[in-house]
Amino acid sequence: MCGIVGWVGFDRDISRQREIVEAMTDTMRYRGPDDAGTYIADHVGLGHRRLAIIDLPLGRQPMTLSTPAGELAIVYSGETYNFRELRAELSGLGHRFTTESDTEVVLHGYLQWGPAVAERLNGMYAFAVWDARTDQLVMVRDRLGIKPFYYSETDDGVVFGSEPKALLANPLVPGDVDADGLRELFAMTKKPGWSLWKRIREVEPGTIVTVDRRGCSTRTYWQLPTHAHDDDLDTTVDHVRELMTDIVERQLIADVPRCVLLSGGLDSSALTGLAAAKLHAEGERVHSYSVDFTDQEANFTPDGMRDTPDSPFIRDVAGRVDSLHRDVVLDAAELTDPDVRRAVVAARDIPAGLGDMDNSLLLLFKAIREQSTVALSGESADEVFGGYRWFFDETSRNAETFPWLAFSGTQMDSRSAMLTPHVREVLDLDRYIADEYSTALAGIPAVADESDVERRMRVICHLHLTRFVRMLLDRKDRTSMAVGLEVRVPFCDHRLVEYVYNTPWAFKTFDGREKSLLRAATRHVLPQSVIDRTKSPYPSTQDLGYTEALQKQLSEIAGDDSDLFGIVERDAVRAMCRADAATVSGELRNQMDRVLDLYHWFDIYKPTVDVA
Repeated sequence: MCGIVGWVGFDRDISRQREIVEAMTDTMRYRGPDDAGTYIADHVGLGHRRLAIIDLPLGRQPMTLSTPAGELAIVYSGETYNFRELRAELSGLGHRFTTESDTEVVLHGYLQWGPAVAERLNGMYAFAVWDARTDQLVMVRDRLGIKPFYYSETDDGVVFGSEPKALLANPLVPGDVDADGLRELFAMTKKPGWSLWKRIREVEPGTIVTVDRRGCSTRTYWQLPTHAHDDDLDTTVDHVRELMTDIVERQLIADVPRCVLLSGGLDSSALTGLAAAKLHAEGERVHSYSVDFTDQEANFTPDGMRDTPDSPFIRDVAGRVDSLHRDVVLDAAELTDPDVRRAVVAARDIPAGLGDMDNSLLLLFKAIREQSTVALSGESADEVFGGYRWFFDETSRNAETFPWLAFSGTQMDSRSAMLTPHVREVLDLDRYIADEYSTALAGIPAVADESDVERRMRVICHLHLTRFVRMLLDRKDRTSMAVGLEVRVPFCDHRLVEYVYNTPWAFKTFDGREKSLLRAATRHVLPQSVIDRTKSPYPSTQDLGYTEALQKQLSEIAGDDSDLFGIVERDAVRAMCRADAATVSGELRNQMDRVLDLYHWFDIYKPTVDVA
């Protein structure tokens, strides 16, 4: 797990631009606090910041490999979980290795198979190979988009990096934002390739981008496959159990301390139970961590998304598996600390507006990083197995839009309510969302003889696996890597995703509940309380002091001359300050968080925003 950057300019001498390459690399220092390195040649500069996970002494990057026809150089971020099998295969083909790292395996795999090495990898990765034999740069991103990867085409090449901030450190990439960028920020459709920044786009998941003197070309090496499912229910449950056990065991491999994120929900509890079983067999106890808020359990009030507090279920799981557990308990002052908010905005490069859910995640990861370097997370289980409440809400799943927007339509509308009338008119979010929905539907293959219900649920699952989950994966990666913590996501193993995606919806709900297959496959490691628990999302504080602190901070900026007020209605902010904190709705509190995120984003990045 690391941060990567690079610059290819076929009409310039990059060897004279080392200072810029190093400045780009330095923006990734928190992603890789253990080491730094650069590779400079005539037309290419590569930079790497390392978070050492495997082969701590010898896994330095950029890593090179000499061939008679020219040198190969790689910068790699992520983990390849099947690197040991690939290493054995390559050794049998005559390759010789000098380290124990997965990066060297990927580099030799590229030498053997070229860009097609991507199709052999099981893992989360974003890497670039400079191939001096052909004067080409090859950029590869993992299938689900777990690891971030951005690039910007220039007149004579490309600039790339793990995060937009690395590209913005290069004078060739201006910090411009236009209406197209803002539309997606407020719409939440996860348009493929989107970046808030006008001149920057993503390397899309499952994609290889090749750069040479002719420009950039793109090839998709993986798409979510669609086919009939022939296994019966019992066989399906057994196979999911086998896959989950293998995946967790693979993702526990590390030369540094590991832990599990535990929320007391089905997803994280299943991972904790499977990890505990594996580590117990090796004479170890699993370490688990959760986030909570001061007095949350004692004063908890059910809302539209959460029926119960997490704490009782966390205690049940920790007791059952005998984990070494720590609750990270946060108060309103910590959650509203402007420095924490600025750290989140800087980590994500966007004003996401998730408030306490982002701020608490960063603080949780910061506490974990004091003792662990690798954490397993339950991210994407809801997308894979069908867990969100809107999967079961008739109105949401039959709406002619993205289900997550239909389920919480009022809240989605409120995300842009603070914008000036002119900006709202230009963005025209309703039309944008409708266009994106139409585009997304056109790319979803059908299976012959599916019922209308099965077809509709396949569509919904596809939308979540190719759109919604990518927003969550980006959030998880950015906030964890901001403190140098590697978070692994077992439910994103492509073998599991492909298999479960193609199971009938009737299998996914065979017990009349959400995520039936996961519950059945892992019930042997779960307490009964978790087996019976209804889906509950990531926790959010119910402390009135949080809202009051937001209002105080908004009042302090309401008269500011910030560029924020070029897109946000000043009177709307003042109205937020005057609202009775005790009656502020969740939607209005979300607006407050979004305005404060925008304020700090303008202050940190000084973007040029053009909404004509």
